[in-house]
Amino acid sequence: MMIEHIEKLKNLSSRFDKETIDTIDRITTTEQFKKGEIILQQGDVCRKSYLIINGVARKFFYSDKKEITTEFFFKDDIAISFKSYINQKPSKEIIECLTDITVETVDYTAFETAKKQLPLLLEYDVLLSELYIIWLEDRLFDFHTLGAKERYEVLLKKSPEYFHYLKLTHIASYLGVSLETLSRIRSKI
Repeated sequence: MMIEHIEKLKNLSSRFDKETIDTIDRITTTEQFKKGEIILQQGDVCRKSYLIINGVARKFFYSDKKEITTEFFFKDDIAISFKSYINQKPSKEIIECLTDITVETVDYTAFETAKKQLPLLLEYDVLLSELYIIWLEDRLFDFHTLGAKERYEVLLKKSPEYFHYLKLTHIASYLGVSLETLSRIRSKI
């Protein structure tokens, strides 16, 4: 299902006319962040989407003074606090750079304005939202149906070239297991 949706996005973007392409170029900026930088702070409104060109970031929140990692962002992922971005309300989550990263950013207000003028961008936005929902549903399904070892293997396959940048505590939190359990899983692979 994800692959089908990615194909739909590619097909749609291949139909963009000059005005749509020029608008995207105008509202897109390339930015670089250093390892350890926070690109979205808890309590701030997510006013930009960040398409990862290279590097790794993670999304997390605090619960009882513990960091809970909810997402890792690799090349071609869009780093965003979806609820904060859509509602333009303060984020409960933090997005942190795990490596130096390069991103293409699009400002929320500029994109909303562009969508009103260009129907293809509205269609593109709907497809992106659907893709995120499918990813989230897959993640929830995997969390409830796969064992920790299988979930670890899924994460490992996602971006093996950047995997060594992930701290074991972050991986354990993402998988919902203890560090000891993660160590046992890793020793069997």
